[in-house]
Formats: sequence, C-alpha cells, structure tokens
Amino acid sequence: MKIAVTSQNFKTVTGHAGKSRRFVVYDTGPAPQEIGRLDLPKEMSMHEFQGGPHPLDEMDVLITGSAGQGFIKNLANRGVLVVVTGETDPLQAIADFIGGRVKPPLPHEHHHHGHP
Repeated sequence: MKIAVTSQNFKTVTGHAGKSRRFVVYDTGPAPQEIGRLDLPKEMSMHEFQGGPHPLDEMDVLITGSAGQGFIKNLANRGVLVVVTGETDPLQAIADFIGGRVKPPLPHEHHHHGHP
C-alpha cells in the first residue's frame, strides 16, 4: 500500500492538505519505509489544481494533520482515502492507521479577544 503524508518540512505530519505541495511517500510493505518525496509546484496543490492526472492519484491513503471536506471528497473520487490525525511523526501516524487507532486531530484554537 502506498501512503502519502503531508509534510512541508519532510519530517513531520503537517496540515492544510488542500494547499500542501510537499508529501513524503511510504510503502507499507513488511514495514513502512520512505520510497519518495513529492515537491509539487503551487499549481499542483489540490487547492489550485485544474484537473487531469495528479501524482496523488497513485496513492492508496493520504495522511494529514488537517483537511477540509472538499479535499476529502475530491481525493475519495480519485480513489484515495484521506486520514486526518493529531500525530506529528509520519511513521507513527502510519503505524497508527495500519493498527486502526488513529490519534484524533488537534482542535483548532479560537482566541476570544476582550473577554476576561
């Protein structure tokens, strides 16, 4: 199984999947291992993408820190399962997914100004 992980720094799981252009690609094989990286131009982020074949089409799963419903639906239509996690370590996030115990995503912080 091929799994892409959104990672702006190629080290940790990052969010904003629709705007992501950097992904670390793993093959789960007997043990997950990195098999490549995608560093796409801005127009290839799913937020900007105009249609046609896309490098993410080759993935079975995409793991990310955050993703909107439009992104999730778009990738589902391309045959890619999107998994949102609060785990920041890519290998741990993959192990969690394979084990069926995905760490819940972190809630978005809301700041209330002017309240005690």
